[in-house]
Amino acid sequence: MTKFLIIYTHPYSGSFNHAVLEKVQEKLQRQGDTTDVIDLYRDEFNPTYDAEELKLFHAGQTHDPLVTQYLQKIKAAEALIIITPIWWNDIPGMLKGFIDKVMKEGPGLTHVVTKRGVQGTLTNIKKGYILTTSTSPTFYLRFFCGNAVKKVLIGATLKQLGIRHVQWTNFGGITNSTEGQRRLYLQSIDKKAF
Repeated sequence: MTKFLIIYTHPYSGSFNHAVLEKVQEKLQRQGDTTDVIDLYRDEFNPTYDAEELKLFHAGQTHDPLVTQYLQKIKAAEALIIITPIWWNDIPGMLKGFIDKVMKEGPGLTHVVTKRGVQGTLTNIKKGYILTTSTSPTFYLRFFCGNAVKKVLIGATLKQLGIRHVQWTNFGGITNSTEGQRRLYLQSIDKKAF
């Protein structure tokens, strides 16, 4: 049994991303895994820094109770699943703000800064999955838009936090997809090895 943390980033409960969330939860439940969900929009998480929050950053502190709650969930997780759309060729500002505010520097938090750079401490998370949707085709994101998810989010940010084994799956062309294509994608999630 694995303790999964799902970070879900979409404001509309009727979205295809929400259908992906439900399918992932069903699959993990059938497997006997435990899941905890951070739903950033439902929680009304404020992704922006204010001056007080920024002052507290280097001390590993916060005045936002959601940040404290989210940190506890991250430290308790053994696996991570991020479900998000890709907007303007990158992750939404809500998710970027979550990373900015929640990934706190300090012993026992998410990373420490050494002379050689950022040293991640989220080694409790042994595997990660990023499930995205995009209007653009996947090849366009990978080869013509800088491949932000693979190069920045996975290859730099999550790696710096100590999360090393991450897979990315994108359902591209969501806007023009058919109901049949969406159904097949949801079925593929059911077969995915989490």
